Amino acid sequence: MATVFATALALAAPVAAAETGPPQFDNGFGLTVTEQPAWVDGNHRTFTFAVRSDQVPTPSVLPGQLPGQHVVMVTLPVGYDGTAATRYPVLYSLHGNADLPNTQRNLDITESSTRAAPLITVHPNGGRSWYSNWVNPGALGTQNWENFHLGQVIPLIDANLRTIPARTGRAIAGHSMGGFGAVHYAEHRPEEFGYVGSFSGGLDLQNSEQRAVVAETELDPASGTPTTSVDAIFGPPIWPFDGIWNAQSPAQHVSALRGMGVALYIGNGGDLTVDPLHAVVESRARETNLVTAANLTAEGIPFTFADYGDGSAWAPGCTGKHNQQPCLQADMDHFVGLLMRTLQHP
Repeated sequence: MATVFATALALAAPVAAAETGPPQFDNGFGLTVTEQPAWVDGNHRTFTFAVRSDQVPTPSVLPGQLPGQHVVMVTLPVGYDGTAATRYPVLYSLHGNADLPNTQRNLDITESSTRAAPLITVHPNGGRSWYSNWVNPGALGTQNWENFHLGQVIPLIDANLRTIPARTGRAIAGHSMGGFGAVHYAEHRPEEFGYVGSFSGGLDLQNSEQRAVVAETELDPASGTPTTSVDAIFGPPIWPFDGIWNAQSPAQHVSALRGMGVALYIGNGGDLTVDPLHAVVESRARETNLVTAANLTAEGIPFTFADYGDGSAWAPGCTGKHNQQPCLQADMDHFVGLLMRTLQHP
């Protein structure tokens, strides 16, 4: 996992935003702003801020995170001016398990992909959430992550930045667990998003291997502390008690995506003897993407499917593994290109 970037780097770079400081945020929608936006470096394109949420008041935390607090990272378009009339589309980018929103890798990928794109990108904290309202959170207390992201973060961003606050100006994408979350959210709120993208997402909760992945993230301290139980998010993962797993599985509910732009990106793991963990994880995630693609085809829903195998023809340095920056950079570059041909923008 990439390390969290320093919040102040002495870089001799041009200021991309018209303001000397980042926008300041007001409380609202059940969120309390605990840290006002601050630039992460001298480029003055990306800032972080932090909130407390009444929907997820006590998230589990990773090293570098403060209890009860959610960091959000936002990258602005070059030339963004909060006092001007110009409005921009927004991409919500959801991170994977055991990742953070504000990593150097997420920063680098986003700023590179959007350097020439009039697009705001928002990375919210996702914890080990599987981007869902948990059915049995236990001692952690309320864990309504879907409510937090869709009912609180999105309206807070629209209220404080120069966004296009409609599905014609809003997209969502994510990596791994975040790919699941992106498609999951798009299916639940098709009126909110004009485009959805999954980068190596695990999309089929009816797949026993995918259920094992979810269970592992619930139990593993490397995904955050405190840990929880295997039935915390979707209930018991075994028949006949697995109705919520089936009901929340993105692969089987693609009909809700009709009329939306859809893009799936996946490798095959490449050489399984090299970095075998990430090779196998990507290979198994690919199976869930094949099921999703088959269901999209059966529904007659157009979609983009970048099934790039060992990555050799996708991007230099990409070998088809699950968590490689060159693969993810190429995914994001391609997806932003799709957005700029589809979403409303300046």
